[in-house]
Amino acid sequence: MSSAAQDDLLFKALADSRRRQMLDLMKAAPRTTGALCEHFAGTLDRCTVMQHLGVLEQAGLIVVRREGRVRWNHLDAGPFQDIHDRWIGPYALAAADLLNRLRHDLEGA
Repeated sequence: MSSAAQDDLLFKALADSRRRQMLDLMKAAPRTTGALCEHFAGTLDRCTVMQHLGVLEQAGLIVVRREGRVRWNHLDAGPFQDIHDRWIGPYALAAADLLNRLRHDLEGA
């Protein structure tokens, strides 16, 4: 799969607030599919939770491990690092450089 296609999957997965909420839940610790279904009980049925997890897995944001009948969903932070390196890091460096120049100018005045 091309890098552009993978980026599209990643940003599509992050576009939905319920998927971001699932990722937030997995940030602290891996969650079973059952635990995620319980968390969203009343708002999402099991089939919909599974569809959202499929989108997250296809985008590379989660890794799924099966232990018997239990499906564990683990957050994969790698794609977030890639986003940071490509989109945030260069701007953060420029902002830090600007702040350093401002400090230097103020101290020199």
